Amino acid sequence: MAFPGESAAYRAARDRLLQQEIELRRATEAVAAARRELPPGGSVPEDYVFRGSGADGAPADIRLSELFAPGRDSLVIYSYMFPRHPGDKRPGPEGGRTAQLKLEEGPCPSCTALLDQLDGAVEHVTQHINFAVVARAPLPRLLTFAEERGWRRLRLLSSDGNTYGRDYRAETEDGSAMPMLNVFRRSGREIRHFWGSEMLYAPTDPGQDPRHVGTLEPLWNMFDLTPEGRGTDWNEQLSYS
Repeated sequence: MAFPGESAAYRAARDRLLQQEIELRRATEAVAAARRELPPGGSVPEDYVFRGSGADGAPADIRLSELFAPGRDSLVIYSYMFPRHPGDKRPGPEGGRTAQLKLEEGPCPSCTALLDQLDGAVEHVTQHINFAVVARAPLPRLLTFAEERGWRRLRLLSSDGNTYGRDYRAETEDGSAMPMLNVFRRSGREIRHFWGSEMLYAPTDPGQDPRHVGTLEPLWNMFDLTPEGRGTDWNEQLSYS
């Protein structure tokens, strides 16, 4: 295989890189297989009650067990940092009702960028598994921002009033929000924790972010394909001038 105008040196280096990419694919498959072979996780301690939109669109109490559709026994929950981490000083929304919130009460730009991407994927995802987004913000704030953001498919739930975030490592000891992703598995009437993105809390190598949900993000993975890479001085924003 060759592309127009490439040199022999380029082709040799590209072929060496291709072997690394093949090994990465094998490692990715091996990790996914090992994940699938995990023994049963802990039973969920309670049937958490969230606030969400009911079948008629009106606010309603929704239990964790009700997030499992018939025939779909895996549930993925992303914990949205809304309110954002207190150390995050990136600008808030430029307009809309969400812009009227104090900065520390508003949404995380990085989480928002990820959810922008997942809003397009969730229609396909939910043909196979269940997916929901949970945040500590009150439900009206969540739904208002979703409308302002143009989200149409994400299932948004408020955990305000329950201990889900604290129990499943989506909050630090001081109550700050963290962007955990957790997977739950239903077997009969029992629901168990299957996997969590604990790499969020693992030590990182120099110049690396946690990448605990890195395989889900087209944005950063696309940057990895370019000469610029991810860069060191750029991060997601709620809007770009």
